[in-house]
Amino acid sequence: MKRTVTRLSTLLVLLTLAVSCSKDELVAPIPSPTAAPSSQDATRDSHLALGNPSGAIADPYYYWNYLLVKPQFTMSYHRDRGVPNWVSWHLSSAWLGSTPRQDNFSTDASLPTGWYRVTSTSYSGSGFDRGHLCPSADRTASIADNSATFKMTNMMPQAPTNNQQTWANLENYCRTLVGQGYELYVIAGSYGKGGTGSAGYKTTLDAGRVTVPARTWKVVVVLPEGSSDASRVSTGTRVIAVDMPNTNTLSTSWGSYRTTVDAIESATGYNILSAVSSTVQSTVEARVDAGPTN
Repeated sequence: MKRTVTRLSTLLVLLTLAVSCSKDELVAPIPSPTAAPSSQDATRDSHLALGNPSGAIADPYYYWNYLLVKPQFTMSYHRDRGVPNWVSWHLSSAWLGSTPRQDNFSTDASLPTGWYRVTSTSYSGSGFDRGHLCPSADRTASIADNSATFKMTNMMPQAPTNNQQTWANLENYCRTLVGQGYELYVIAGSYGKGGTGSAGYKTTLDAGRVTVPARTWKVVVVLPEGSSDASRVSTGTRVIAVDMPNTNTLSTSWGSYRTTVDAIESATGYNILSAVSSTVQSTVEARVDAGPTN
């Protein structure tokens, strides 16, 4: 009898424990799904964080080196050439969205009073494209951002092959880098006089008011997303520099035109990464990029 009671007591304890464990499993919190990692660091930073290459000034007296500041990019504009000396812009995922290309080329009313304003038809029939410095596809977060890139102050006469293929391939590669988690500082410009477009060689357009450049150049500084960008440029930072002839017969591979920042500075007289430490500049500006091109 005692054995029977003992067995029944043991079974009752085991049953109680089983029920208790079952209840614990039912009320235990269910872990939430882990969110996919996303960039929290992408910001819109100063377009001149790495320097003002020509020391441009926002004073109409300096018509050959006039500083024109917009939310989307900053430039040095040359009144008598009718094109920018250079345009500088920051590029990160914070600048990119789903806004379609606006194609609304227009004069830039922000130029000083009395200055000639290049029009949307100034390049018509010339054999040269209205070539963007800051690309439309780099500013797709809003209509206002995209429309800003179609101001004629952001254009230079580019041979169609230069603009639509070689130059465009580098632009696309830059956005590929952004998709990989980098932020870029891009400075682009032109120099010289006389290029060959689809209708032959020309030195000026629009009755001499727009100069056709002989060369087009670009410098791209590649950084992981972060802050205090100028101080993060190191001797190991990737810096891409290209200098291309403004012709319709150049190679479509932008990598063929890689050069040094030093060489571009020698050709233009600019100090392109002036906000970066001089020690770092001396290393990265003397190096020809050998990284991937797509």
